[in-house]
Amino acid sequence: MYTNKSNHALFTPATKILFVLLLISGVSFQSCKTLKKSSAPEQKVDLVGKDTTSTEDSTEYELIVMDQGFESYLATQPSSNYYSQQYYENWNQQYVTEWNYRHDHPLTYGDFYQTRIDYSPHEDYGLELNYRLYYYFQFIKDEYGIVLVDRGR
Repeated sequence: MYTNKSNHALFTPATKILFVLLLISGVSFQSCKTLKKSSAPEQKVDLVGKDTTSTEDSTEYELIVMDQGFESYLATQPSSNYYSQQYYENWNQQYVTEWNYRHDHPLTYGDFYQTRIDYSPHEDYGLELNYRLYYYFQFIKDEYGIVLVDRGR
């Protein structure tokens, strides 16, 4: 899902949720069954890395989710500064770990998780990207009934 400076996009088409992630980066990096409803939309992940500057080690990130309901869902959530970036990063790492485990075991979890998420806990993706990624996983849970991490609620 994420790419390094050499612009090798890592993605596979998945079933039914259109999900497009766009990362713009100036630093080389490697990193992002419960019951699934059969009506889940098709999913696609595409991450592209780019140098943002040639003289500084500056990095910009952007996350774009292409699912008709996601932006409406996100608008109903608290603002990005409701939780700290560390909070979002901690949960995202757990969600991504479980997502990738399911991706690696399609015979057990089905083909919903065809896209591997290369998310590094050592990379600073910024508050906004972590916020959007966190709420994407919440959207998956609320919209499609897929619980990646049991939060004990």
